[in-house]
Amino acid sequence: MLEIDTTRARPRGILNSGVLAPAARSTAWLARFARTKPLGAVGGAITVLLILIAVFAPVISPYGPKEALGRENVHLSPRVAFPMGTDHIGRDVLSRIIHGARISLYIGFGSVIIGMTLGSVLALTTTYAGKYVDLAFQRLVDAMMALPGLIIALAIVAVLGSSLQNVLIAIIVGMLAPVVRTVRSQVLTLKELDYVLAAQAIGASSKRILFRHIAPNCVAIILVIATYYLGLAITIEASLSFLGVGVPPDVPSWGGMLKRAAEEHVKTAPWVAIFPGMAIFVVVFGFNLLGDALRDVFDPKLRQR
Repeated sequence: MLEIDTTRARPRGILNSGVLAPAARSTAWLARFARTKPLGAVGGAITVLLILIAVFAPVISPYGPKEALGRENVHLSPRVAFPMGTDHIGRDVLSRIIHGARISLYIGFGSVIIGMTLGSVLALTTTYAGKYVDLAFQRLVDAMMALPGLIIALAIVAVLGSSLQNVLIAIIVGMLAPVVRTVRSQVLTLKELDYVLAAQAIGASSKRILFRHIAPNCVAIILVIATYYLGLAITIEASLSFLGVGVPPDVPSWGGMLKRAAEEHVKTAPWVAIFPGMAIFVVVFGFNLLGDALRDVFDPKLRQR
């Protein structure tokens, strides 16, 4: 009589499913990360909250960012109708901070994604391009690192003019040199490891070694320094707007709100400056907490402790 093996007909469990297994592993990793790195989890929560606020800003903001509510609502202190008060022309400060999160998200993530990608590619290719190419490029990097990123950004914005795109370009150029130097140091370390030397010994091409063996092992350090530059990019944008050379005045920027409050209204309506400053502080603090936790997770020496 023919016997039927029913063991193979049993449905697989959710955790053993080939489709849901990655999601389960990700959930388990996030739970372990939150348990072992609570401050890093706080930083991650702040980052997620910033993204949600920026995405749903038109839905959750009580008023429009440029909507003046009349002379009778000028410089109102925080209250139920206006939790963060109003500014000098009657605009709701909370609504402008919510929409300002979009500017911070655009500047922060846009500059980091483009700057980190471009800087990493330059570091990888010039390190393997040859001794003299690498030497000449590093002298250019040294010259750029002699100036602070804010000074470079100021000079670029002064030449190109004040606009959101020009601020983004200025921040990207300002972060290129430190990113190239950091990633290059990691590449030089990886070049001397046994598995890279073994790949060279069997005749693997430089392109294969670079993008197959070295580049994937640079991802961890790139993620860590990316969280640092997220906060730095937002700070530089706020600094440029505070100095009057950043985004246009009609754009709801946290730095621009601080500038206008500091010029005329910081004594009569301090809440106009306090709440944008708190928003910058909390977001940058969250990125730094997340970056420190990711460094501890990805650094093998720190994992062993």
